[in-house]
Amino acid sequence: MWGFNRQRVRNGPIVALLHYMEQRSTYLIIIAVLVCTAGYLGFKVSQQGTTIEVQTGEINAGEIERQSLDLDLQKLRFSYDTLQTENSLMMAEMAAQRSEIDGLIGKVRDRNYSVSKLKKEAGTLRKIMQGYVVTIDSLNQANIALQAERDAMAQEVTEVRERNDALVQKQDNMEEIIEAGRVLQAMDLNPMAIRVSSTGSQRETSRAKRAEMIKTCFTLLENRIAEKGERTLFLEVLDPSGQIMPPGDRSPVAMSGGVPASAARVLDYAGEQMEACIFFTADRPFEPGVYTVHLVDGQERIATTDLILR
Repeated sequence: MWGFNRQRVRNGPIVALLHYMEQRSTYLIIIAVLVCTAGYLGFKVSQQGTTIEVQTGEINAGEIERQSLDLDLQKLRFSYDTLQTENSLMMAEMAAQRSEIDGLIGKVRDRNYSVSKLKKEAGTLRKIMQGYVVTIDSLNQANIALQAERDAMAQEVTEVRERNDALVQKQDNMEEIIEAGRVLQAMDLNPMAIRVSSTGSQRETSRAKRAEMIKTCFTLLENRIAEKGERTLFLEVLDPSGQIMPPGDRSPVAMSGGVPASAARVLDYAGEQMEACIFFTADRPFEPGVYTVHLVDGQERIATTDLILR
């Protein structure tokens, strides 16, 4: 009995030690498990945080990309607005392209479309716009060349018209010169008052009461371009009051245009110098004063002088 108890007393510390060691191993295992679990959870949390950061970065990058694309589309829209052309077909096409750009801007802002697809469509529209720019520039250059050609043609037409006008004016002047040259020229216009004696002879007088007629002699100069043949010359005799005196027999004598004359004579003109006289008999007695005598060819007064009667 005693022996048994001593054996138990002797084995007690060992059992306690074994029990202690068993409990410690359990604690260590539990701690190890907890450490591993904590480490795993920490790793997962860290990994999840990294994923969130990546996703947040991607979201921010996507938003920046959308904003950049929105700005690019607005610039592209403005570029289309600056294109100017008079081609109705191109204007209609560009209006359609502007509508497409507005649609893309709406999709970017609504975030209901892939950015990559939007970029691709925007790139297509940009290439189309660049084609319009080249085409419009070519048309503008062609229009400039055409306008320059039209201006040159207009200038040439103006110059031709001016030359023609100058030629017409020159021709008119030549015709006027020729027409003026066809008018006869006279010199030595010499009117004199005449009284007729009982014997029929003519005598010059300076007294009005004795004068019965006015005899006007003159010399026609040579004129090679004047019309040849019969030519009628007229005489205008103006009394001291300035009135044209009618013929003595009151037979109407009218010049070209119906202008009255005092006397007329038909001459056979051959273009050479010749002398002639025209007689005027008044329908009333002559009064003292100054009488003006005009020699007229056609409608031109070719010589003028005065006759004074006392």
